[in-house]
Amino acid sequence: MASNRPAPQTSFAPNEEPDTFGYGKRQDEETWEEWNPSEDSLKPVRGRHRVGKQRGGGLARSSTVLGVGVIAAVSAGGMASANTGKPPVSITLPDLPLISGDDAEDEAGSTTPLTQAGLTTADAEQGNSDAGEALRARIILQAERQQDQVDQEARQAAATAAAKKAATQAAKEREEAKAKAEAAKEKAAEEARQKAEAERLAELARSFALPTSSYTITSTFGQSGALWSSGTHTGLDFAAPSGTPLKAVHSGTITEAGWNGSYGYLTKLKLDDGTEVWYAHQSSISVSVGQKVSTGEVIGRVGATGNVTGAHLHMEVKTSGGDGIDPMAWLRSKGLNP
Repeated sequence: MASNRPAPQTSFAPNEEPDTFGYGKRQDEETWEEWNPSEDSLKPVRGRHRVGKQRGGGLARSSTVLGVGVIAAVSAGGMASANTGKPPVSITLPDLPLISGDDAEDEAGSTTPLTQAGLTTADAEQGNSDAGEALRARIILQAERQQDQVDQEARQAAATAAAKKAATQAAKEREEAKAKAEAAKEKAAEEARQKAEAERLAELARSFALPTSSYTITSTFGQSGALWSSGTHTGLDFAAPSGTPLKAVHSGTITEAGWNGSYGYLTKLKLDDGTEVWYAHQSSISVSVGQKVSTGEVIGRVGATGNVTGAHLHMEVKTSGGDGIDPMAWLRSKGLNP
């Protein structure tokens, strides 16, 4: 580097202050020489107006905004890595200390690298020395917590649904069990009723008897035909050989015994409840009016008198009000099966 030639001396007017330049050189207004700065002449002036020294590629230590920008860039890189799912990109920056007001610190620089700015104590304890990695770790931790919450809510929903389904199934099973119990109860009640009815009919059967034996049912109640003057059959016909004994179906009193037109020889037996049983077409009568008879006692014999086509017993049953009813049903209600 070329050295400076000595500048010629210039006289100054009395009491006139020369101009002073920042590098300690004095020049008058008329004489100028070429100035080639040297390393010594560029030594910075210490004082109130200082220029920050530059290091590592020209990053200014005097700007704290730069550190914030670097942190934001590193954080953005970590966030992008967390969002895209790609491995984080390692960003290496020179450790640039910040300027302080002390000259010793100016020479030595700050001891805290920019890449560690913004780290929390928890991050430091976990071994995260990079701001981007720390942010990425916090994002991943938050995502894991959110996923855990979603999983927990899903488990709770599944448990609630399972409990509801179990409750519904239990209620259904209770209803089915209740229905089965009711059905079993009704069945048992019906069986008990049938048993009681059978016992009642058995008891009645011991006090009732069929009017004859060795017979064949030839005509039933309500059967229509020209053989009957009313157009329908009013009784139940037991076809049997002439002379077959006729028996009282139950204990009662004889109210009529004799000839009765188309009925031939007719016997009427009135029971204790007011029901009246007619025996028609007899060949002979064995009782008289007012006579008391007991169940199974012979009161006459099968014949073919009156309006008939053959020997048989024509039996009719009248209620206490005089209405005709089906003799077959009536006998069955007494435990008998014609």
